[in-house]
Amino acid sequence: MNPLLCGLAANPALPAELVDRLIALAVATPEPDFSDPAGHLADVLVWRLDERTDLGPAQVAALAARDEDTAARLARTGHLRAADVDPAVWPLAALALLDEGRGLPEWARRFAADPDPCVRGRLASCPGLPPEAEDTLASDPDPGVAAELALWTTSPPVAARLARHPHAEVRRAVAFNEAVPPAALAALLTGDGLEPARSCLVCDSREIPFTHNPYCPDAECDLLPGAACDGTHGSTLHDTWQQALSNPATPPAAVAAFAEHPSMLLRRAVAEHPGLPAHVYAHLAEDPVPGVRAALAQNPGTGPEVSRVLAADPDVEVRRAVARHPRVPFEVLARLTPTTRLGPHPLPRISAATAEELAEAAASAHGRVRRLVGQRHDLPPELRDALAADPDASVAKAVAPHPGLSPERLRAMVTLHGEQVLAGVAANPDAPGELLAELARHEPPVRRALREIASHPNATAEALLPCLADGKARVRAAAHPALPPVVVVELLADADPAVVEAAAGNPALPPAVMADLMP
Repeated sequence: MNPLLCGLAANPALPAELVDRLIALAVATPEPDFSDPAGHLADVLVWRLDERTDLGPAQVAALAARDEDTAARLARTGHLRAADVDPAVWPLAALALLDEGRGLPEWARRFAADPDPCVRGRLASCPGLPPEAEDTLASDPDPGVAAELALWTTSPPVAARLARHPHAEVRRAVAFNEAVPPAALAALLTGDGLEPARSCLVCDSREIPFTHNPYCPDAECDLLPGAACDGTHGSTLHDTWQQALSNPATPPAAVAAFAEHPSMLLRRAVAEHPGLPAHVYAHLAEDPVPGVRAALAQNPGTGPEVSRVLAADPDVEVRRAVARHPRVPFEVLARLTPTTRLGPHPLPRISAATAEELAEAAASAHGRVRRLVGQRHDLPPELRDALAADPDASVAKAVAPHPGLSPERLRAMVTLHGEQVLAGVAANPDAPGELLAELARHEPPVRRALREIASHPNATAEALLPCLADGKARVRAAAHPALPPVVVVELLADADPAVVEAAAGNPALPPAVMADLMP
């Protein structure tokens, strides 16, 4: 791959005539060939070019003519419209437009009768299909096509029909779909009123009884590890139960019956269901498997009693899951913070907290609780400013990227906490160029701060130049439009191909240099 040409292909300032020259180079190798360096370069150039937003109709047509995959990508990115596509010539582009909701209904009817099951399978995953196309796909002789429709259809009657399909793989797929009527989902679990499936992928291709080797050496084999059938389609039935138990549309009574099933996977699926009676959740809180308790801990259907019990769980992953519950009581969070690392991102409970709850938590005597509040970056201004002045460096670090902080407050945070908050301050969208330059000159350098500065829209040349000393920041800085053109040109000869590509894609690169780089 030529990083210079790939960078140029993505450069938003590349003149139209140079875009034409790159397109001509890219389409010179009509068939993708990853074993040939020239073919590989052409592929990458096409990928970069079809992501441009300034392509004209003639340029789009030239790229689309290269191969069908390119035409399909151009359709997805909006360069090709339905009026531009003949489904007989570019079927993949037409399918891409159908998948994006911009195709024509007659295309769906055409592809539903296509002799290629791969085409019918792609169509089955498209949204908003005409009823007659869905009806045809639901009766498709290939169970893979019907299974794909079962996953994605939003029509309850079609979904209910597929839940009675004679092939177990279709039932497994439909069990995931929330459009299936609750009664049909319950029947998948209980079998009531439902004829047994006649076949599955295992007995379609193997003499039963058969259990697939999890370490199967056959590269051509497409059975899942552990797939098994003795005539009852055991592994597929188990997977169907697991999908139906996890489906929030499945009636709670049918789900609760599996709370004591020997399979840990099924009990975990029960623990994820949001609509069960409280006594079922209380029972699952005592499950011997931590994975089941962790699934239960963040289930939005459980109440505060379960959160309080699991907050004392000996397994750290269970306690972390409690913290991710959207309605976990604040006092439970306060108990968790001293013993459990909860990560740098806002917890669902913090994101959903009211202004009064946030103010109460921000006044906590525990710095870790105040830090959780600081991770939310849409705080009321007075609360944000109070946390920015917090004496605990971890609290200030959490709130430092918060938009709206004044340059004076950002500087005060650096003065008070030094290196501990530098990266957060550098990531603040309102940090001015002068401050970013001061942070970039900090001794010793703070690498995470340099990487934030290198991609900051307010960074000046003075702030960017020190970033070139860090490997990761160097790549980001090479693409920054505020970098002096003379430096951008120098970076075209860098030893790191990623830096070269970033510099070639920098809009500050002089047009004359762009032209000189063209083959």
